[in-house]
Amino acid sequence: MTKTLIAYFSHAGQNYSRGGIRYLEVGNTQVAAEKLHNMIDSDLFYIDTVKKYPEDHMEKIAVAKAEYEANARPELTDRVENMEQYDTVILAYPNWWTTMPMALFTFLESYDFTGKTICPLVTHGGSVFSNSLKDITRLCPGAIITEGLAINGDDVTRCDRDLAAWLKKIGLTE
Repeated sequence: MTKTLIAYFSHAGQNYSRGGIRYLEVGNTQVAAEKLHNMIDSDLFYIDTVKKYPEDHMEKIAVAKAEYEANARPELTDRVENMEQYDTVILAYPNWWTTMPMALFTFLESYDFTGKTICPLVTHGGSVFSNSLKDITRLCPGAIITEGLAINGDDVTRCDRDLAAWLKKIGLTE
């Protein structure tokens, strides 16, 4: 019997949306991760950093750029206990500065994903996956990477059909 983990990073506060900045009580990726969790038997794990990101969108983007350029590995607040019990990991994240947030690099480098299936889901404002799929493949050379799903942040509240179709396509539902 396979066991699925939904590991996600999300950011509330100011986000780019519909050509401008708006405030989100709950980040887009968290919305998508919780929808997935309600659709399949899974555990949910929030990838959180010790140092919090600014709520201001432009400040957050500046921090994301600086972390990317420094190839930083932000410290995480928690670890997944018994990661070995999971055969499948749905990895959900926003697109930040041409890839996933650097906290995802920290997360992926913290475990051995050899033989595990990683299912990438990105929320974005127009740049889809950018380099994140290449980065996941590079960071997890022994993992099986499924086809990913990209959801525009503006569409996350009404993406249930897309999520259901993707879960079926990657073999997590019938």
